[in-house]
Amino acid sequence: MNQPSAAQTSSPSPARLSLWARTRHFFKHLWMDADDSRRVVPPALAQEWRLRTAVSETRHAGEIRLCVEAALPLSYLWRLVRSGEVQPVVQQRARMMFSKLGVWDTERNTGVLIYVLLAEQAIELVADRGLRGIPAQAWQAITDDLAQAFREGQAPAGLSQALSRCEALLLSTGLASDEHNELADEPFLQ
Repeated sequence: MNQPSAAQTSSPSPARLSLWARTRHFFKHLWMDADDSRRVVPPALAQEWRLRTAVSETRHAGEIRLCVEAALPLSYLWRLVRSGEVQPVVQQRARMMFSKLGVWDTERNTGVLIYVLLAEQAIELVADRGLRGIPAQAWQAITDDLAQAFREGQAPAGLSQALSRCEALLLSTGLASDEHNELADEPFLQ
């Protein structure tokens, strides 16, 4: 697997959780499921995202994928409980989804994954190595603004803005589209 060039994080959780906080996090993850993801990204928003992504990708060489998970799978949840550190576990999961969804496997290595973990209100943006020319601060700004939108209950507007800003960054690379859609455009929800 190609190493992604940038992983930007936005997680309001403290660096290390107390035992009580770990227990609360554990049960929160067990409580949440795919229905929570579908409430945040209902069918109409998923369809809008799919259409906008498809149009966007005809204008640049990048491939943008959205992944919204309600909760961590048990193997990652155990890592969180054992370590008490949210951010590294969320980063590991985002990179796994980057791989699992094939975002790393684009011809020009220009895939971008926007990963949202609802249980932790955490957002990761992972860009592939072909996008190293884009400053990390630009990706971080997108991540921070999307996290703010989620905190304010404005997920649809935040996702729309994140897509527009990712498109602008991908256009700035100057890599022309090859008109070949390499990844699915609909959001991955679980």
